[in-house]
Amino acid sequence: MTSTATTSPGIDVDALAGRDWSTDERANADVVAEFVQLLMIDHDLDGVRRRFGSSPYVQHNHSIPDGIEGLLGYIERLVKRFPEYSYDVRRITVDGDVVTFQSHVTMRAKHRGNDRKDLNIIDSWRVVDGEIGDHWDALQPLDAFMRFYAFVTGGRVRNDNGTF
Repeated sequence: MTSTATTSPGIDVDALAGRDWSTDERANADVVAEFVQLLMIDHDLDGVRRRFGSSPYVQHNHSIPDGIEGLLGYIERLVKRFPEYSYDVRRITVDGDVVTFQSHVTMRAKHRGNDRKDLNIIDSWRVVDGEIGDHWDALQPLDAFMRFYAFVTGGRVRNDNGTF
């Protein structure tokens, strides 16, 4: 499958690909890159619905509602509040059906490239038959504003899925 994520600006899977990935692992990385490109970089929520709307998406971050629609609602509110939000993928690792991105997230354009601002995020997805099955993440707020924002928004449990 050809992924739009490998050809459009944003995620360069070729540059971040592991030398030891199997063909299936590369395909899984391409699926996740396409998902992340649409959702986190392009903020194309309708594109996510069209391509991944039937995915068996299970959210393991308790702060985000379960399912694709729960995720899309969360991202829609985030992007509305922070219209300059960006997600810069720095590393991709794949272990079978689990794809992990290590990324730097900024809320303001002026913070892009500044590793002391906003968030580092490790996101992992399980790919099931070419669809997004599960999502886990770990966030590292890098500055006082993001530490406060994480504190304020992180306390409400919005799904009952296990965290691991």
